[in-house]
Amino acid sequence: MVDVDHVSVTYSSDTPALRDVSLRIDDGEFAFVVGENGAGKSTLIKLLIREVTADEGTEHKPSIHVNGYDLMTLKQKDVPLLRRTIGFVFQDFKLINSMNVFDNVAFVLRSIDAPAKYIRKRVPQVIGLMGLGSKINQYPNELSGGEQQRVAIARALVNNPQLIIADEPTGNLDPRAKIETMKLLKEINDKGTTVMIVTHEHDLVKRFGGRLINIKEGRIAFDGMI
Repeated sequence: MVDVDHVSVTYSSDTPALRDVSLRIDDGEFAFVVGENGAGKSTLIKLLIREVTADEGTEHKPSIHVNGYDLMTLKQKDVPLLRRTIGFVFQDFKLINSMNVFDNVAFVLRSIDAPAKYIRKRVPQVIGLMGLGSKINQYPNELSGGEQQRVAIARALVNNPQLIIADEPTGNLDPRAKIETMKLLKEINDKGTTVMIVTHEHDLVKRFGGRLINIKEGRIAFDGMI
């Protein structure tokens, strides 16, 4: 669950990036976050993964809770624990070119010292769910853009996160791969994982529907079902 209440973020330029934002995303929701460049979408993401912190507040005391963690009081040493509950999908995939598909996905589990036996079982399972079983030993430069994005989704999913945040996940894909990526994210959501998609592609939002959160000049201008 994501619960943000009366939160503002101001950078060193003294220009507010978020202004008194309140937002709740319940477990199992499928939500789009849209807005122009500079509207505050990236700041919202950084806030939820504790890359930036909220202003102290004046009229209202801000609060941020993500997957059971209180981000206003979370100690820096515990930030990795928070991030383990979140799967992140990037626009530019961020795959490691020197690693094959298996190792790119396994990297997440190895970084948290998961047992080797579990890694050997879990990684092929998730890669298979993405329809990439035959590509498990291939390298990123041997894959199409759509296949690379599916590897990125598998990597985000492999640690059973409570929340997946996809930041412009279709930005570098052709039309067919865009639809396939969105269908995969929707299937993941249908199995119970909360999915938040940050995008500027309104056609995809209209096609797949769900909850739409529109950020404008650091404020939530619209929040509702479409």
